Amino acid sequence: MKMPSNKFIFYVLFFIGLLIASTTTLFLPERFFLDTNILIYDRYNEIGYKGSYPLTILFYNITGLKHLHFSIIGAIQYTILIYCIKKIGIPERFHAVTIKNLIVYLFFIIAAIYISMPSKEFLTFIFTYFIVRLCQKRRYKLRKTIICLLVALTIFGVMFRDYYLIIVALTVFSYLISRINFKDAKVINILFGISFLIVLSLSYGIVKGEFLSEKTRYKLNQTRLINKNTNANSMILSPIPPDTWYGESFGIVYGFFTVNTPLNAVKHLFSPHILIFSIWQLLLFLILYKRFGNCINEGKTNNYELWLFYVLFSYFIVQGVFEPDLGSAVRHKAGIFPLIYYLLYYEDFRKKLL
Repeated sequence: MKMPSNKFIFYVLFFIGLLIASTTTLFLPERFFLDTNILIYDRYNEIGYKGSYPLTILFYNITGLKHLHFSIIGAIQYTILIYCIKKIGIPERFHAVTIKNLIVYLFFIIAAIYISMPSKEFLTFIFTYFIVRLCQKRRYKLRKTIICLLVALTIFGVMFRDYYLIIVALTVFSYLISRINFKDAKVINILFGISFLIVLSLSYGIVKGEFLSEKTRYKLNQTRLINKNTNANSMILSPIPPDTWYGESFGIVYGFFTVNTPLNAVKHLFSPHILIFSIWQLLLFLILYKRFGNCINEGKTNNYELWLFYVLFSYFIVQGVFEPDLGSAVRHKAGIFPLIYYLLYYEDFRKKLL
């Protein structure tokens, strides 16, 4: 029996990615494995039950993966990742050459590069898969599903990555804003979301003495500049230092657009890999932005996907504060691949429920 074209392309991409995932140690530079070495060797005895590093170290200890060769870890993890994607579903026209499909094809390669090795993003990917399936299966009514979704994100924020608590707040805020009738709800949603984050950061600065992006991205990148770290040539550096209220406000807006719509990537003309990933991120954002608008127009009644869009665009907004460079932005998007994949094709998957 002949295999359908959409499944054939899916498995071809899987095998290409599997080959890459199994051989990353042969061609990736050493800087790609800095976090990996921390997670495997735990030289500072960070293992524990709270925090992204401690929990990830604990995971690789409990599973025994830390004792395997990186090529085997890559093959195992990548197979699990693609199995999760297959469980979400394979779109009927996945074989068609469209911009949306090409973006996802590249995602298979990105996941093979960034999540094949021991990584915090592997655990983020698995978590994201479960919240997608929570909404996709529709086993519970929408209100109960929303409560479960927000509780899961909160627990993940408390236990693993604290900026997910901001995502929870932004998700709820997005819903409240959506109750007001605006002509272009998707634009207003993003603008109010960015404004909410600016107010949150300024409030944090008043209490703690430094703003959010100043504490995270700015200090890290200043250290890189002092050490003349040439590997960080895609650093996100706001033209205005974020040590004043207006500098931080501008920096958050600048960070959001640089991470999600990197039109300034033209300066990386002589770094083809950065330019390619910048174009990829721009197209990805524009497609998701349009689909967000379509989903809003479908109304709020029994619209599970709308809440996933709230979560996704809240994540994009938060990236504008914490991402130090474009490479990190791509890696972290790989960690939420199940959410992006589902929302790119949600109409296809919704049909199968009818």
